[in-house]
Amino acid sequence: MSELTEKARKLDAVDELAAKRAEFVLDGPEGAVYLDGNSLGALPVGVPGRVADVVARQWGEMRIRSWTEEGWWTAPERIGDRIAPLVGAAAGQIVVGDSTSVNVFKALVGAVRLARETDAGRDEILVDATTFPTDGYIAGSAARMTGCTLRPVTPSEVPGALGERTAAVLLNHVDYRTGRLHDLPSLTAAVHAAGAYAVWDLCHSAGALPVGLDAHGVDLAVGCTYKYLNGGPGSPAYLYVRADLQDRFDSPLPGWNSHAEPFGMRSDYEPAEGAVRGRVGTPDILSMLALEAALEVWDGVTVEAVRAKSLALTDFFMECVEEYVPEGRVECLTPLPHAERGSQVALRCVDAGPVMQRLIERGVVGDFRHPDVLRFGFTPLYVGFADVERAARALAEELSEATAQQSHRV
Repeated sequence: MSELTEKARKLDAVDELAAKRAEFVLDGPEGAVYLDGNSLGALPVGVPGRVADVVARQWGEMRIRSWTEEGWWTAPERIGDRIAPLVGAAAGQIVVGDSTSVNVFKALVGAVRLARETDAGRDEILVDATTFPTDGYIAGSAARMTGCTLRPVTPSEVPGALGERTAAVLLNHVDYRTGRLHDLPSLTAAVHAAGAYAVWDLCHSAGALPVGLDAHGVDLAVGCTYKYLNGGPGSPAYLYVRADLQDRFDSPLPGWNSHAEPFGMRSDYEPAEGAVRGRVGTPDILSMLALEAALEVWDGVTVEAVRAKSLALTDFFMECVEEYVPEGRVECLTPLPHAERGSQVALRCVDAGPVMQRLIERGVVGDFRHPDVLRFGFTPLYVGFADVERAARALAEELSEATAQQSHRV
């Protein structure tokens, strides 16, 4: 047994979140090591039974009565309140529904409209130049719709790029490629000092680390639920609108579900009060209630404990990579300082695509980001330290074999 294997065993023995692993559908000790939580979290064991009940009893037997008697109608706000503590928000500020992209559009256009209430000359949107592509596409459309100029800048450039024309700033809390954690408190403060509104994309941070939406005065935020929140493929996203902004939030998608009298069927639109104002159309109940069941794995868990384990896992993975992987074969893109790191490790590798495919065939499931990034996501609720050591060892073996084959061909 190697020193790192023994270290992994000891770390797993004192892991306060180790028992949570049993609440997920995972492979046995010799099965796959699942490190693709950034794209799709593992299935919580309580979800299949809940979905079966929703389909067979609530839909099959109760039918239309379930909208009221089973709480279908209020699910978007109820589940939003369940997510709220995970992102540092008080109840009544998050509504669940639609996709991340749709919610980015609502939030960004809404932010521009908020800015123009007091200054009609604000005609610029700053967007994270390193953002996930969809956020950039949506920001471009929002800019065209509102008559704004779109200006891509890196997060570090935001303070210097802000000006009297800036209406809104769209930023990612964690960079999806590198795993870099951006400074949400200071960047939000800089945006506010310039008189603009901050919109944060929490897809790669919610459920992995403290966010502190209320504490840091974030204006609007969006996030998905199928990554660290384990809500399932295509599970609905969420929209956060700070409580004191809700009565001024003017959604660009005013649907009947966000009407003050949704069943009044009036031709004129009157927005509802509170988080409900962020709704649009009829919610996807099957996915919505699967998400609600999935969130039960968070019972008894603090985000602080999750963050502590996340950092320990990523620290240990980088230690194992440094020890096992042949020198010069990979370059770590993820920052070493804890204050700058999310819950993933990105390694640059010249043949990253084929390497990841072979790792998956070996039972280590990470993912590949074009053109040369191996990405490993660590979901603290079910990933253990033995998983981490095994993944690094498999990576080293694969790279060593590939290097040997290349040398033989030469």
